[in-house]
Amino acid sequence: MRVLQRSIMLVLLLLFTSGCASTGGNDPRDPLESFNRAMFSFNDSVDKSVLKPVAEGYRSVFPGFVRTGVTNFFSNLEDLWIAVNQLLQGKVEQGVSDGWRFAVNTTVGILGLFDVASEFGFDKHNEDFGQTLAIWGVGSGPYVVLPLFGSTTLRDGLSRFTLDRLADPVANVDHVPTRNTLFVERLVSKRSDLLGIGGVVEEAALDKYSFSRDAYLQRRESLIHDGNPPRSPRADMDSDESSQLASSRVPALARIVSGTYPTPALLAEMSANAAPTVVTDGEGKPVSVGIADAPLLTRSVGGL
Repeated sequence: MRVLQRSIMLVLLLLFTSGCASTGGNDPRDPLESFNRAMFSFNDSVDKSVLKPVAEGYRSVFPGFVRTGVTNFFSNLEDLWIAVNQLLQGKVEQGVSDGWRFAVNTTVGILGLFDVASEFGFDKHNEDFGQTLAIWGVGSGPYVVLPLFGSTTLRDGLSRFTLDRLADPVANVDHVPTRNTLFVERLVSKRSDLLGIGGVVEEAALDKYSFSRDAYLQRRESLIHDGNPPRSPRADMDSDESSQLASSRVPALARIVSGTYPTPALLAEMSANAAPTVVTDGEGKPVSVGIADAPLLTRSVGGL
């Protein structure tokens, strides 16, 4: 796995140094569209033939409370790095809250198996170094679909395989069999958590690749701005049209998820009759309506 990660890191560095020459596509955010579509198709095939069946078997064998404990355990491992990124972004109150969340769940919650901290008001957040760089003014760069690792951008991909990786407790386990076991268990747990919402992408998306790309980029923008991303003028003009399209096509929807573990509350929201979300293109034009699930290793949007 480390060899694969280093290879992907090399690809990202080559893209960075080459200036990301266009390989086709009309969206300026996606100059590598031909390559990305090929990788998207590959990831989708691997997911359908390997990961999804394994996740279904995992769900059928282990009861819900065991799966929840596994999800909580891996989610807890993220919280300390999330707290650090909150502080690096200048969000001291949230950083302190995430630090307490990690401390409470690690102790009272028995190494994070139980999410006690949420009951105490320490809510789960989603931060990484890619978001920190965005707050510091670093542009996202082009959209990239990585083999097996799914959707990212040049900025977020470089962050993921450098500081985010160095801060990942699983990636830093020295005992190789233990590290690989934890990695596979985390991967299967993530995929299992999202089994119930995969079919909506197939039904709602006019172009599954475009849907996944636009949903991922919109979700990342939302995460960077803590749920309040700036709107483009075109998106404001199309908001009424988008709302009408959403209400006419989809009776229920969950939020778009990427790069994070769905909490039980979020999964419940995903299953409820919530207001639908419209995915738009780079100019704010609605292209599809539905739930965007995340693919493969990163749980990025698309690729089910």
